[in-house]
Amino acid sequence: MKKKLKQRHLSMMAIGGTIGTGLFLGMGSSLNAGGPVGLLIGYILMGTVVYGVQCTLGEMVTMYPVSGPLAHFATRFVDPALGFAVGWNYWYSFSICIGAETKAATIIVQYWKMPVHAGVWITLFLTTSCSINFFGVRFYGEVGGLTGIKILSVVVLLIIGIVLDVGGGPSHERIGLKYWKDPGPFRQFNDIVGPTGKFLALWSVFTQAAYSFIGTETVALAAAEASNPRKSVPKALSSVFYRILFFYVLSALVIGLLVPYNDPRLLNGTGDASSSPFVIAINRAGIKILPDIINTFILISAYSAASSQLYSGTRVLHGLAMENMAPKILKRCTKSGVPLPATLFTLVPGLLAYMNLSHKAGACFNWLVNLSAMSGLLTWWAICFSHIRFQKAMKAQDVSRESLPFVGPLQPYMTYYTFIALTLIIITNGFHTFWPNNWSWSSFIAAYITLPIFIGSYAFWLVIL
Repeated sequence: MKKKLKQRHLSMMAIGGTIGTGLFLGMGSSLNAGGPVGLLIGYILMGTVVYGVQCTLGEMVTMYPVSGPLAHFATRFVDPALGFAVGWNYWYSFSICIGAETKAATIIVQYWKMPVHAGVWITLFLTTSCSINFFGVRFYGEVGGLTGIKILSVVVLLIIGIVLDVGGGPSHERIGLKYWKDPGPFRQFNDIVGPTGKFLALWSVFTQAAYSFIGTETVALAAAEASNPRKSVPKALSSVFYRILFFYVLSALVIGLLVPYNDPRLLNGTGDASSSPFVIAINRAGIKILPDIINTFILISAYSAASSQLYSGTRVLHGLAMENMAPKILKRCTKSGVPLPATLFTLVPGLLAYMNLSHKAGACFNWLVNLSAMSGLLTWWAICFSHIRFQKAMKAQDVSRESLPFVGPLQPYMTYYTFIALTLIIITNGFHTFWPNNWSWSSFIAAYITLPIFIGSYAFWLVIL
């Protein structure tokens, strides 16, 4: 691979893969689940976990800037079987999300009711996002400028939200903390009164927020293509974390001020701009033209995220091939450094977006997407586990932490905190299904099926390979 990526490319690529429909649309369900204060606290707490992942990953990837670093670290510091399980589960989470973001873009563009079949839009989005990845990595990094549009759109929405809250809308109504008082700062989980109901509602936001932050670690996937990874990667990891935390936490605050958590439009399931809490707030203020503009922002976000998922999934798969955990043909690169076979192979699961043309098949596809989120959490968990072993290896060989190219703050305590937090999130991911009168086989399987798949992948390497 060619080492042509600079720090600004790494930062934009990671932000582009993380700020997608989850920020514009997904935060509405978290507001509905936890209330405005629950939403804010949930995202702040999850932000500390993300910071821990960034610190642990930064120390290892600057020391060993290799292709496919996540599987490599698990293989090197723990066990090849764990590297195999992590790599393939992580690749799945990216590859299936290509189809998910394509599906989202297709639904969003239908907001304008153009007489074009959904299959045409799916084909268009898949083809163009794939073609961007066929060029050299430097070209891909420059095209990441679409991320600038997403960042600008978030900033504009935040400014509009603040203006509306202080009474700058057409009605000049000053909202202030109105919705923190009625219906209240916290939602009660399953109408359980008291601190228990509030805590469970907060915990449900905490787990949902984890999915919103998945993708912040993708900057490490490009370490092998960075011109100076030991200098640019730590700076990119740090800047990406603070920017994303700023966007999500401030968005959570503004949304919680503008929209009551019991607004039925938060869960209308359309997937277009009408279910965005930002649009709900703007409609409440009586501003008519902005929903179309916001829908355009959301469309760009979904498209950009799909392209980023393809890039990241390709690098994960190429890294697996370099570790001899995937077919050798996936090692091949073009003269410009593009792993073409890995790109095409990663695109294949994205074709499942066509399943959404059928209602029953679309429900199945949504189920597959839900599984991918847990794969991302397991990857974070494996990063922390690998770092724990990495630190023990340094201690055994009497290597000083000060000798590392990048030294994360609050280490080694941050790694253990993050490891424990992720373990709890993974175990309690589907806690709501065990509540009285809440049992659902489909919800239970969606929450936990990834665990036996992950363990099965681990066992497959030990027994078969």
